[in-house]
Amino acid sequence: MQRSAYSKLTDWKNNTGRKPLVIQGARQVGKTYLINEFGKNEYSQFISLNFEQDRKLKSLFEKSLTPETIIDNISLYLGKQIIPGDTLLFFDEIQAAPLALTSLKYFQEQAPEFHIIAAGSLLGVSVGKENSFPVGKVNFMNLYPMSFMEFLKESGEELLEEKLNSITSANTLSEILHNKLLDLLKMYLYLGGMPEVVGNYLSNKNIAMVRVLQKEIIQAYQRDFSKYTTKSQAIKTMEYWNSIPGQLAKENKKFKYAEIRKGARSAMFDQTTEWLRGAGLINVVYNLSTPKKPLLAYTDYSKFKVYLHDVGLLGAMLNITSDLIVTQDQLFKEFNGAFIENFIAQELMFYGEEKQFYWTSRGEAEVDFIIESDKSIYPVEVKSGTNRNLKSLRNYADKYKPDKIFRLSPRNLIKSDDFVNVPLYAVKVLLNIIR
Repeated sequence: MQRSAYSKLTDWKNNTGRKPLVIQGARQVGKTYLINEFGKNEYSQFISLNFEQDRKLKSLFEKSLTPETIIDNISLYLGKQIIPGDTLLFFDEIQAAPLALTSLKYFQEQAPEFHIIAAGSLLGVSVGKENSFPVGKVNFMNLYPMSFMEFLKESGEELLEEKLNSITSANTLSEILHNKLLDLLKMYLYLGGMPEVVGNYLSNKNIAMVRVLQKEIIQAYQRDFSKYTTKSQAIKTMEYWNSIPGQLAKENKKFKYAEIRKGARSAMFDQTTEWLRGAGLINVVYNLSTPKKPLLAYTDYSKFKVYLHDVGLLGAMLNITSDLIVTQDQLFKEFNGAFIENFIAQELMFYGEEKQFYWTSRGEAEVDFIIESDKSIYPVEVKSGTNRNLKSLRNYADKYKPDKIFRLSPRNLIKSDDFVNVPLYAVKVLLNIIR
């Protein structure tokens, strides 16, 4: 399975100023598979230590955190010589061995010649805990579910993927290509971007197995709620998690704590929001009072929307049926367009828009996403149908005078004066044009 993150790993290896690399991401987004492929292809020797599978490995870090001692301990335990530069050391599920995580600091300071990658499913919730997280002493990389572009490539549609990647202006695509891409997008919306699900379907074409695998992934996440939190927090996390699909299915997708539990307030669930985001399981989009630079200074943190990190898992939780894949555009419109907005948030996160915002104007208008470039701020509206109404975008444009306004919809790539319509499948094209 080809992941675009592979090239980032190659850049890290070739960087003379590299530090130990920490890869974060939700469970089962493909961290272990990617690093295994990279280690076996790019190094003479690849050594993988999984701290969840082999609990004895923790003892190798207990007496001393000096790199020399740790390397000797690993060599003796495995019976292998570790050669700087020729060996990649992979510390997998490192959250299960806090001292191993702390040791990365000393490798950066005392033995930078060793190439080390660490990964864990819940590293985002490990920061700030009792053991020292080596902030400033490591390089970070986030891994997300497969993007639509990666799905195209894995599906044998490399030419379509290359074509979309090359577009930097609003030139209309041929209708036959546009319609083919819409059909592929419907399939992606059902499958989502979890590598095991995508790989299994492309190999076996068994649509029933898709839901089985997705449900297994969801169950694994739910087990983590109790495994890595207190009992009371685990109950709140489960309630919060289970409420997300229903809240997205509503017309007003603003997240409300009272929808989780009657009478609930932010003080009860703020910590849960941060835990799920730290675990990589949700994307949070905050409301802007005024779209001015820097956007963070004008953010209303009391108003936000919560999307799942993977649109396929959202479909599994909502029990969407596979017949919608072949129904004309129905999947786009299901649950008030919840799928499409979730997909857009997921794609934006994949392409580096890790801080996401939306804008409202006193109940008169709402723009789904606000994207900041080096020079300007742009409104992006998401439409699940072909309705051409631009009321909210025009309301925004009248107030703030951006040089372009954007809509993502099932329609083709079209430019008319300051307005650009970008097809739903082409979030990368949208960002190419903006950037």
